[in-house]
Amino acid sequence: MRLFSILTALLVSAGLYMLVFEREAVKAISSQDVPTDVIGAGASPPREETAIKPVSVVAIKSSERTIPQAVAISGLTEANRQVEVRAETAGTVISEPLRKGASVEAGEILCKIDPGIRQVSLAGAEAALAEARSRLPEAEARVSEAESRLAEATLNLNAASSLAQGGFASESRVVAAEAAADAARAGVKAAQSQLKSAKAGVQTEEANVASVRKDIERLEIRAPFAGLLESDTAELGSLLQPGGHCATVIQLDPIKLVGFVVETDIDKIRTGSRAGARLATGLDIAGQVTFISRSADPRTRTFRIEATVPNPDLAIRDGQTAEIAIEAGTRRAHLVPQSALTLNDDGALGVRLVNDRLAASFFPVTVLRDSPDGVFVGGLDEVASVIVVGQEYVTDGVPVIPTYREGGQ
Repeated sequence: MRLFSILTALLVSAGLYMLVFEREAVKAISSQDVPTDVIGAGASPPREETAIKPVSVVAIKSSERTIPQAVAISGLTEANRQVEVRAETAGTVISEPLRKGASVEAGEILCKIDPGIRQVSLAGAEAALAEARSRLPEAEARVSEAESRLAEATLNLNAASSLAQGGFASESRVVAAEAAADAARAGVKAAQSQLKSAKAGVQTEEANVASVRKDIERLEIRAPFAGLLESDTAELGSLLQPGGHCATVIQLDPIKLVGFVVETDIDKIRTGSRAGARLATGLDIAGQVTFISRSADPRTRTFRIEATVPNPDLAIRDGQTAEIAIEAGTRRAHLVPQSALTLNDDGALGVRLVNDRLAASFFPVTVLRDSPDGVFVGGLDEVASVIVVGQEYVTDGVPVIPTYREGGQ
């Protein structure tokens, strides 16, 4: 028993010696190749590095196409016209009221005012006009008579002057002829003044007649354009003063789309550009840009734009919220399924392509706009093989076995 303990102590001491003082020799022995016969005796051979297996993916060959660009803004619908129709003369309403929501035609009577004594005033003004006109012939005759006297007096003056120069008439005769001529001239001026006064009297009476007639015309307040009543017309028996409210009329066909465009996008829009919108109700409408403001809003630095949209059935109301898209030129882009978009390790949005070495590669893209068939993206080459199934299972450089399908499938 004592001998076994001594042998164990010797073996442990020898092992410690080898590990401490002969470490390099032990490492060299342990790193030598294992003999082939030892491998055959049950030892495992060294493992060889395995190659990466290709991954099967589905891809499409996408070709670049031209698409229209658009500027997207939020806006609302606005009536093409809206006016508060007001009275221009005073009086009591004698017409039955029209209720709000009713359709009216241009020129249709909205409110009718009691004429009162206006017809009598018109008759009086017309009578005064006739009397003023009757004075004109007499005034014109006086002018003619005065001009005849002036002609005769001028002739006598010329004759007296000629005779006086030849010594056949006295100076007193010449002086008398000059006085007669001066009197004739004064008579002409007086007659002409009377004629002007008569003509002025006629014009005054004509103005009075026109004023009364215009006042009578204003008794019937008419719709300025075809549209809808946004309020009841004035009630029967109510008293309207000049400026009193008769009715509010709006025109909804056509209707306007109104929005505000930021400075960076305003130069992309032109008058006549196509504009489309989706209302809060889901209704899609389209029209053309008819107005672009030249002056920015001082607070928001945005520019007002208006687009005109047909609205024959009046389905579009005034003041509805609308998401507006305005045509702004064209751009080259690829149409890919939205599911083909992925992110790389840095969080960049893009797609994975099949490159010339049949390996996957990530390519960043810019989403331009969406469509029912997918999304339009920019930044790719003219023709690209886009992986649409399996892109999440491969990384850059991983070999792939692509199966191609049509882009629309």
